[in-house]
Amino acid sequence: MIDLLTSGAESLLVALSYLLPDMKEWGIEIATIVMFAMLMLLLLTGMPLAFVTLLVALIFLLGWFGPAGISLIGSRIFSFVNSFVFVSVPMFVLMAAILDRSGIARDLFDAMRMVGGRLRGGIAIQTLIVAVILAAMSGIIGGEVVLLGVIALPQMLRLGYDRRLAIGVCCAGGALGTMVPPSIVLIIYGLSANVSIGELFTASFLPGLMLAGFYVAYVLVRAYSDHSVAPIPEAGSIPREEKLRLLKGVFLPVLVVIFVLGSIYGGIASVTEASAVGVLGVTLSTIIRGEFTWSLLSGAAKQTLATVGMIVWIGIGATALVGVFNLMGGLRFVQSMITGISENPTIIIIFMMLVLFVLGMFLDWVGIALLTVPIFVPIVKELGYDPIWFGVLFAMNMQVSFLSPPFGPAAFYLKSVAPPDISLGEIFRALLPFIGLQILAVGVLVAFPGITTILR
Repeated sequence: MIDLLTSGAESLLVALSYLLPDMKEWGIEIATIVMFAMLMLLLLTGMPLAFVTLLVALIFLLGWFGPAGISLIGSRIFSFVNSFVFVSVPMFVLMAAILDRSGIARDLFDAMRMVGGRLRGGIAIQTLIVAVILAAMSGIIGGEVVLLGVIALPQMLRLGYDRRLAIGVCCAGGALGTMVPPSIVLIIYGLSANVSIGELFTASFLPGLMLAGFYVAYVLVRAYSDHSVAPIPEAGSIPREEKLRLLKGVFLPVLVVIFVLGSIYGGIASVTEASAVGVLGVTLSTIIRGEFTWSLLSGAAKQTLATVGMIVWIGIGATALVGVFNLMGGLRFVQSMITGISENPTIIIIFMMLVLFVLGMFLDWVGIALLTVPIFVPIVKELGYDPIWFGVLFAMNMQVSFLSPPFGPAAFYLKSVAPPDISLGEIFRALLPFIGLQILAVGVLVAFPGITTILR
């Protein structure tokens, strides 16, 4: 039966190759334009990115090399899915899924009441601090935005915070998982660029805190320039017993962060091993808190399978497409075209950032990483720049993609849990100042690349 299916597939591919024109006659310039146009048209039909890239890769493989070319990209796909570091992705996704289903985030948010105090904008700042800690625990964006939308947004709205400020803080804070280690974005970049993920984590730590600092500064400026934006919380001291109870909500999450990041930075464990430590730490936390159930674990496992399955299929499709394009000579063509834009290497880097910004408005970050990184990183190295620095720059740019209209996923995540009277248009308008701060952070990293080397 298997032999029959195999021979049938081979016959179908041979027949399809005869129907397709000889694409070599087009030349790489025309082929590149046709490939890009085909990708855009198929995406506009609503077909998933993974299937689009696989279909386009197959068409150009058969049209350029014939049926014999199928074996040429198999090794590239195998090396992508066979990477040991890739095991860390489902582990960190599982951590986030367990966090979604536990009360750890809620208790962490309550504990941060001791930070805000009588400060204007204190609840918003408290939300951003919680966002950083959650990002350092899992590195998954969607779950964080939803958690903050459920926990922090109603409280800020109840206290009379400006709606747009509250919305922006929840969305932008939830997206910090892109920058703060252990970021899944940095892991996928490291796999695509073949660079050390541990070094990426170290290099991104300060830029992630810098961006969070920009958000805090913006909140304080808004709150103190217009007192109606963020009212001062009601007066009242927190009893000592309550403080001790609240501190218990901080202890376990911070302990997990210390074990995960400390084991990586201390050279005790690899990123993959540290991800397993994180899953164990979060699971033990739910057991200690009395929240662990088999339904919780089962739901988290199913969510992990769905998320990782999507990442793997997009990875296979993008790897196949980039592999075919490379064999056609397309990478050399695109690289020569980009480097010919200007003799100033900074202009070339800014152009790359612009390309990523535009793609981020329409494509998922996984597809962007796997499609562009193999093209951009060799150019970055040729220009004499550090690919680790460019990885941090890439992750910062992906921050923008999570908030950018028309398809910014953070906005849709928040809309799913926001009050009905908050429209998607209002969410996107609320995100504009935070997108501006993200673009500012990208500019700071371009101007001062040494920020990424301070801790390395």
